[in-house]
Amino acid sequence: MFGNITDVPGIKVGHRENKEGITGCTALLMEGGAVCGVDVRGSAPGTRETDALDPINEIDRVHGICLSGGSAFGLDAATGVMQFLEEQGIGVDAGVAKIPIVPSAVLFDLFIGDPQARPTAQMGYEAAQAAQIGPFQNGNVGAGYGATVGKLAGPEFAMKGGLGSASFAGKEGLIAGAIVAVNAVGDVKNPTTRQILAGARNAQTRQWVDCCAYLEQYAQSEALAGTNTTIGVVALNAKLTKAEAKKIAQLTQNALARTIYPVHTMLDGDTIFVLGTGEQTFALDYLGHLATKVMEEAILAGIQGADKLAGVESYTSIQKIST
Repeated sequence: MFGNITDVPGIKVGHRENKEGITGCTALLMEGGAVCGVDVRGSAPGTRETDALDPINEIDRVHGICLSGGSAFGLDAATGVMQFLEEQGIGVDAGVAKIPIVPSAVLFDLFIGDPQARPTAQMGYEAAQAAQIGPFQNGNVGAGYGATVGKLAGPEFAMKGGLGSASFAGKEGLIAGAIVAVNAVGDVKNPTTRQILAGARNAQTRQWVDCCAYLEQYAQSEALAGTNTTIGVVALNAKLTKAEAKKIAQLTQNALARTIYPVHTMLDGDTIFVLGTGEQTFALDYLGHLATKVMEEAILAGIQGADKLAGVESYTSIQKIST
């Protein structure tokens, strides 16, 4: 196993970055189609095609998912993923055309790079073109390239976020995988020790600000609405209905609640997609538990894999400072 979401049969992943502009996008391809559900828990989301995933609506399979930086401008990247899939003859057969279904979610990464640089349709196309099964790095890659965390006291206290992925093998051949771009307004903590791994930090004193303590003291945030979010995908080689996928997406948000403080704020757009790619059924609570567990691991992988960028410290850089 590769230790990432491509361990789940039917999932390919590709990335593209604009390293000068400090932004990027990540494409997931499900060329055979996958049942998909979504849960949008943050109050400032940037999404595309999520209404189609409502269990009462007709579309029952998706062919790709695009995670992107660039705020709402970054939704253009999904157009490139669609174009690539259309060229492969993949999509819903509408008689006169095959239409790929590619839901998308974006994060705001305009603080530390060029605010005029956003993932384009061409970048989305190239990410889809590069999609494959196999290893890829965590941290400063794809949709997590310009991600930051710990902005509640103001962006000057932020640390580097990133993109992370993980997988677990379950019972009877079940594999759960997750991929996530962590760009939260809050701090990211180890869910077992509650130790802050990355978050609001005073660079001069090297002391944690602690976003929750800051909120309690000042009763307000210095962050701006829509400038933060955690967006991700869980895939399971299980047979799911759209309603089941949506419920698992809701349960998976518990992973964010166990690692990000505060979470699901008015300033975040937290969005989780869940994919079912298999034909074997499992108990829903079992799937929800594994989905939550693997998403926790992916969040930690994204933070612990991030490197210092554009002067913004990361988990790895402050470990070097402390030693």
